[in-house]
Amino acid sequence: MHSLRERVAEARWRRRLAASRSINHGYRVGVGIVGGLIVAVGLVTIPLPGPGWLTVIAGLFVLATEFTWAERLLEFTKAHVKRWTDWVTAQPVWVRLLIAAATAAFVYGVLVVTLHVTGVPDWVPGWVPLWR
Repeated sequence: MHSLRERVAEARWRRRLAASRSINHGYRVGVGIVGGLIVAVGLVTIPLPGPGWLTVIAGLFVLATEFTWAERLLEFTKAHVKRWTDWVTAQPVWVRLLIAAATAAFVYGVLVVTLHVTGVPDWVPGWVPLWR
């Protein structure tokens, strides 16, 4: 089975880009910038509600189309996510509920601290409680 990077490299459109050294270099730089920005946005949004880790993995996926190190990191990440998922699904329901409650409490705490530090936006209703 070929790696993601090898499969992309074998595509006709990618071989045409690779035929010109300057275009190939520019393409790789562009992939690095776009993938790096996606990873950076994902890292910033991890503690916030939403798909932070999914965004990081998507950025690694983009980077892995061109860079071996990103492909190895993506495989490492996928293996550990699978291990974690397998472990959680093997736990009793009360443990899964405890993990869900701890995650929800953490996300709520980050949200409250963020709103306290940055201020509550004008579009949020006045009845939303924050500590005083």
